[in-house]
Amino acid sequence: MIRETELSVRDFIYPLFVCEGEQVKREVKSMPGVFQYSLDMLDSELCELESLGIAAVLLFGLPSHKDECGSQAYDENGIVQRAVRQIRADHPKLFVITDVCMCEYTSHGHCGKLTPSGDVDNDATLQWLAAEALSHAQAGANMVAPSDMMDGHVAAIRQALDQGGFSNVGIMSYSTKYASGFYGPFRDAADSAPAHGDRRSYQMDPANREEGVRMAEIDIAQGADMVMVKPALAYLDVLRDVRERLHFPTVAYNVSGEYSMVKAAAQNGWIDEKRVVLELLLSIKRAGACMIITYHAKEAARWLSEVDHG
Repeated sequence: MIRETELSVRDFIYPLFVCEGEQVKREVKSMPGVFQYSLDMLDSELCELESLGIAAVLLFGLPSHKDECGSQAYDENGIVQRAVRQIRADHPKLFVITDVCMCEYTSHGHCGKLTPSGDVDNDATLQWLAAEALSHAQAGANMVAPSDMMDGHVAAIRQALDQGGFSNVGIMSYSTKYASGFYGPFRDAADSAPAHGDRRSYQMDPANREEGVRMAEIDIAQGADMVMVKPALAYLDVLRDVRERLHFPTVAYNVSGEYSMVKAAAQNGWIDEKRVVLELLLSIKRAGACMIITYHAKEAARWLSEVDHG
């Protein structure tokens, strides 16, 4: 009767990895229970999500080939663009969000165009990101989610969407994304590890709490409809700051490393997986998240349903 925070299946956004090929349902070795799907294998997964009450998905693409300019990212027949069209046709009630970044598509694995010295060219990358976001909107995406951490990316994408006639397509910005060690398993899932160096020059310093709020504030001013804190568990203080100080819809990404640690401990019998997962997700909600992107979504939805039905 006096419970202050409620966790619901309506809070979850489920990440999906789509790949080229046929009859592909490939488990990610470092993420038990998470798979890469070819488009012909996607329908059963989407039906399961809808049956569980999960209403939103976040799409990541694994292209057939990569090049220096990440051309598959903004190709109208790219893997994500085709996946969006298929989902919107077959599952029109699902809310489709697409990740907008270059790291899965570039041969060097960085999130943008490289200069001759090997640094990421922030301003030149904005054109690629805007083209990618626009191609997703043209395919039918409800919302785009730029995860690249380039300065000015939200403004560039908002302008491209509005000029392209897609002012109704929202932007969920990865506004507060830290240079974290928790992303390792995702790079297996999305085949997006950088070929050299790392991403610390454009992702945030984990020591910086105030900067996290400022970055979210900048993206709001540029036209973001939702902002995000990523990772979630090690940055609950930042999540709370962003939500309380900016009073704006705030998403938390319960990232791959957080997921895989729980899975590994559960497989070894060291923790009660159900209890720990629901406790962690509740803590993210309690800290201020409006929505939670989590690989635990399907299991959590089942467990919450068990609670609701006694």
